Amino acid sequence: MSRLHAHPESHLVGRIGWLRAAVLGANDGIISTASLIVGVAAAAATRNDVLIAGVAGLVAGAMSMAAGEYVSVSSQSDTEQADLARERKELSENPAFELDELAEIYIKRGVDKPLARQVAEQLMAKDALTAHARDELGISEITAARPVQAALASAAMFAVGAAMPLLMVIVSPGNALVPVVSAASLAFLAVLGAIGATAGGANILRATIRVTFWGAFALSLTAGIGKLFGTVV
Repeated sequence: MSRLHAHPESHLVGRIGWLRAAVLGANDGIISTASLIVGVAAAAATRNDVLIAGVAGLVAGAMSMAAGEYVSVSSQSDTEQADLARERKELSENPAFELDELAEIYIKRGVDKPLARQVAEQLMAKDALTAHARDELGISEITAARPVQAALASAAMFAVGAAMPLLMVIVSPGNALVPVVSAASLAFLAVLGAIGATAGGANILRATIRVTFWGAFALSLTAGIGKLFGTVV
């Protein structure tokens, strides 16, 4: 058994599709729902009013995330399929030109011309479309668009994220709802940032500070608006 088979590698880029959708969904769920709760609570609403607003925000946000992700990633998928169809047609009509084109790509990457030609010939003999999709178009199995997966991951993680500040509404004292929900939501965001950074191999401290800062900004802004409207009314 070769060393490559004995020691298979697991690359983090393979997680990029679902990780982006999951982190975005959970982050948006926490920030938008917590901001909605804090804004409504700051306007002197009752606990029941706050809960109703929060639950409505959870349901609407999850559906919005699913629809948005599906439409967005479907558009990416449509573009990829159109490029693949055009490439398939070009391979059928002018394979010699496509061979030269693929060899030229390898030459520009530093491969000697004779070897580049040989590599291009062997790859095209095995699967010409896959070779051109990967090296000419930048489309691979890892980065290919998956609309349904992205939509489900975003909706599910939005609901999970939104449930956290809603839980805080239930357990916090009525006179401390705003500070408790705000502090807990920022803590949730910090944990989420650390988890996302760990899963993606990024800098944990930078990711945590980034997501916490923007969460605090959103909470402060909506609390101020809620307080303003509550005072005016």
